[in-house]
Parts: sequence; structure tokens; C-alpha cells
Amino acid sequence: MNNKYTWLVAIVLLTAACKVTERYQRPELPAAAQYRDHAGTDTNTIAAKPWQEFFTDTLLQQLIARGIRENLDLKMAMQRIVAAQAALKQSKLAFLPDVNANASVKQSRLAFPQGYGLVNNATQYDVGVTASWEADIWGKLRSSKRAAQAALLNTVAAQQAIQSSLVADIASTYYTLLALDQQLLVLQQTLDNRKEDVSSMRDLKASGVVNGAAVVQSEANQYAAAVAIPDVKRQIRETENALSILLALPPGPVVRSVMSAQQLPQDLSTGVPAQLLQYRPDVKAAEYAFRQAFENTNIARTAFYPSLSITAAGGFSSFDFSQWFTNSGLFGNIIGGLTQPVFNKGLNKARLATATARQQEALYNFSKTMLTAGKEVSDALYSLASASEKKESREKQLASLEKAVDFTKELLRYSSATNYTDVLTSEQNLLSAQMGGINDQLQQWLAVIALYRSLGNGD
Repeated sequence: MNNKYTWLVAIVLLTAACKVTERYQRPELPAAAQYRDHAGTDTNTIAAKPWQEFFTDTLLQQLIARGIRENLDLKMAMQRIVAAQAALKQSKLAFLPDVNANASVKQSRLAFPQGYGLVNNATQYDVGVTASWEADIWGKLRSSKRAAQAALLNTVAAQQAIQSSLVADIASTYYTLLALDQQLLVLQQTLDNRKEDVSSMRDLKASGVVNGAAVVQSEANQYAAAVAIPDVKRQIRETENALSILLALPPGPVVRSVMSAQQLPQDLSTGVPAQLLQYRPDVKAAEYAFRQAFENTNIARTAFYPSLSITAAGGFSSFDFSQWFTNSGLFGNIIGGLTQPVFNKGLNKARLATATARQQEALYNFSKTMLTAGKEVSDALYSLASASEKKESREKQLASLEKAVDFTKELLRYSSATNYTDVLTSEQNLLSAQMGGINDQLQQWLAVIALYRSLGNGD
């Protein structure tokens, strides 16, 4: 009969425990988390590609590999993972009883030693083991374990987010360097050409074709190209230093390729927005943060219910070493008890309200992260499209301006209908278009890199 009641109580407690804590369900994706002007069902995505396949420049690959290996932000993230692993291990061990051993020697007066009568002084020798265990009736320990698992996964996803950003930052800085190198080359070639222009203007002045104003203007045009070169060199130096920091290196030169040798990836599949949860690490981290907050709310709920703990102790206690291992020196006990909170100044209610608010905040953060991810993908797609749209027009503009420079120079030699101002204008327009063309190429690469980053991965 007693066994029946015991089983009945156990069943009631188990049923009640199932209602105390809730089962986790992944939050729904925001309906607005879509790629603007890009609706598709193809699940192929460049996020599934490792960075080694996406960035094919071997020198860039070496830089990225070193960055992943040595970057200090990544190393700090790894230490946060180690700490989270320790917390998870501790949460698993919480299911085991606490066991403590103790040994003591106590000097006392007016003691009552076993079988010797009253004495004035006595020395008591104790050695024993105590153990306590809390039954996880309401699921508090299980929720704590799941919260620790979510925290660990959160730190792992955060580390992946840092790595993904690092790969993109190294690539962006690398291609910025290539663009600056190309601009420096154009400026140096322009400077050489304008030095030749100065020499030609002096010859034409000597022949009476142009006046002294043309010579002075050509010299000023030469200096305009010369003065732009130090600024580009400074930008190159600063960009090299910035890349060195990402690689955990002291500031120094960076071995690199040239822009003309780069080929844009042909496959730029974006997949569908739902895949952001699979590939984008900051979205995964936001979900794990919500999962952790959800389990913390479960833990707060269990505080309203009684806890069952069992405590046991055993060992030897005697006033004489010879009595330790005898029946008279041996002791042992076991205690079971329920503790029900009655009045604790509203602490449990405050904890539950706080946990619930933080869970809702984590849910809002997850939704915001998804919306931001969709926005970044849309921005990258449009930036890439706009850069590609300019390519054909830019090529035609450059071809026309090159012809314009050649024609005005020829007209200046053989016709009085033109002057050096026409040559100056055409050369300045050509230089501006050349620098713009380089920026167009950089914009394409930065858009491709932004798309790769916004879709996730980077592993």
C-alpha cells in the first residue's frame, strides 16, 4: 500500500514538473526579412563555399590564413569559448551529489566520553564524509544545463562571426590596396606624360605656335599630378598598417598582387532568406541568446516550487584512536527534506519578471538581427548591380577621353582654332575618369565581399 502511495506521489510530481518548465521552440522568422527586389527559390548560396574557394588569389589566401591563425580578436573569442565549455561542464556535474570529506581534532572540557564518565578535559577525533543531493523534480537543473549549452553555442557563433568579419575585412583591405596601387600607377604615368607635355609646350613656344601662358599652364598641370602622388602613397601606407593589425603583425609592407590580375567570382548565388539562420553566425548567436534567456525563464519558474534534497553523513568519531573502527566509534545518518518558499520579499517574482523581460528582449534582438541581415544582403546586391551597370559606360568614356586628349594635342600643333586650355581640360577629364574606373572596380569587389559577408560563413 505504501509503495502504491509512493508511486502515486512520484507520478503527480512528474506530471506537475512537466507543466512548470516549457519546451523550447525556435522563434518564427520575421516576415519582412527578405531580399529587396530579389525573390527566388534557389537554395544554392555562396555562403556554403569555404573562403578558400571564394577568394582565389593565392597571396590573399595566405593573408587570410594567417589572420585566422593569429588575429587577437579571434584568440580572445576562443578563450570565451573555453570559459563557456567550463560552465557547461559544471552544469552537467550539478546532477551529481556534493561530497565532502572532513577531519578534525577538538579539545574540550566537561565532555562526556563514551564509557569513561565525566572528565575535565578530552580530545575528540573525527573523520567523516557528507553528501547532499537535490532531486531535479521541476527541471531546474535540466534547464540550467540547456542554458549553459545555449551559452556555449552562442560563444561559438560569436567566434564564427568574428572570423567571418575578419575574412571580409582582410579581403576588403587587400583589394583597397590593389586599387590604391593602380591609382598610384596611373598618377605616375600621368606625371610622366605631363612632363613630356611641358617639354612639348616649350618647343611649340619656341616655334611661335603657343605663347608663354601655355607653358605655364602645362607646368601647373604637371605639378597637379605630382602633388596627388604623396596622398595616395600615404593612403597605401596607412592601409598596409591597418592590414598588419588584422594579421597581428607590426606595421609593415604587404606582399600583394595587382588589380588587373583579379577575376570576379562568376557564381554569386544568394539562396533564400531562411538560410541566413543556417549560415550567418550573428543570426545563430542571436537565436542561442534567446534560447539561453528562455531556459533562464524556466529556471525562474521552478523557484516557486519546493525543492527535495537528501543529505547523508558517515564516518568515525571517538576520544581514542582505538575506538575509530569499532561499532561505538562509527556513525551515520541520512536526511530527506522539502523546502518550500513561503515569503522571500518578492524575490522569486522579481526574478521571473526579469527573466521574462530578458527573454522578450532577446526575441526582439533576434528579429532585428534577421531584418538587418536581409538589409545587408539587399544593399550588397544593389551595390554590385550599380557597379556593374557603370562598367560599359565607363569603358566608353575612357576610350572617348583618350581620343580627345590625342586630338586636342594634334590640333594644338597644327591649328590656331584650339589652345592649351582644351588640352588641359581633356587631360584632367581623362585622369578623373581613370581614377573613377579604378574606384568602379574596387566598388565591385567590395560589393562582392559585402555579399559574401552578409550571407554568412567565412569558415
